[in-house]
Amino acid sequence: MRAAPERPAFYALGRGRVGELLTLLHPPYTAWHLSYFALGAAVAPHLHVDRLLWGLAAFALAVGVAAHALDELHDRPLATGLGDRTLIALAAASLLGALAIGVAGAITVSPLLVPLVVVGGLFLPAYNLEWAGGRLHGDLWFAIGWGAFPAFTGYFVNSLRIALPGVLIALACMVLSIAQRRLSSPARELRRRTSSVTGVRTLSDGRTEELSLPRLLAPLDGALAALSLAVVVTACALVAARL
Repeated sequence: MRAAPERPAFYALGRGRVGELLTLLHPPYTAWHLSYFALGAAVAPHLHVDRLLWGLAAFALAVGVAAHALDELHDRPLATGLGDRTLIALAAASLLGALAIGVAGAITVSPLLVPLVVVGGLFLPAYNLEWAGGRLHGDLWFAIGWGAFPAFTGYFVNSLRIALPGVLIALACMVLSIAQRRLSSPARELRRRTSSVTGVRTLSDGRTEELSLPRLLAPLDGALAALSLAVVVTACALVAARL
């Protein structure tokens, strides 16, 4: 059957400048990936609250604003009415803010943080603008850059060393990010590139159900929403247990 127009994401808030700006932040996914930093910090031998808060602020600017603004600038996946200049300004200001926090951390905490600042500052535009012909834009790079990296950074910022707990939490968050992509990729295909759905599901008792876009999207969107909330609550619980 003909697919009815769908929102570009299950959390999209509709048209209007405020709604588009909020949608651009991808709130469930941003909170999900910020939680990886918190999870890394929570398994460190000592949790420094100031480092946790500044790290969350840096990743909120980098992932929540800059990365998503560049993503929208590149191929308009959300189809917002935000102009190119607005998106460039948002991305530049946010990335500079995140880098400034990183540099301040390298000065006040340890110069050992410099490589993480450099890697993060280069990976963000490379991934979202699909540099190198898009070679850095696959599922594995997503899992490394937005899953393993923030988790490992959260651990390292608080411990200033590489140890098994930091490696394991990074691997765990990388796998969670792979799971996210396995759900979000087909959901995006259905929402943004599907013009019609045809087919009938026949149950074992003989009943039939006509396939539709909402029916196919429901389990994907439901799982993504539930996972985003579960990861955030888990991170909050572990941080609270350490405070």
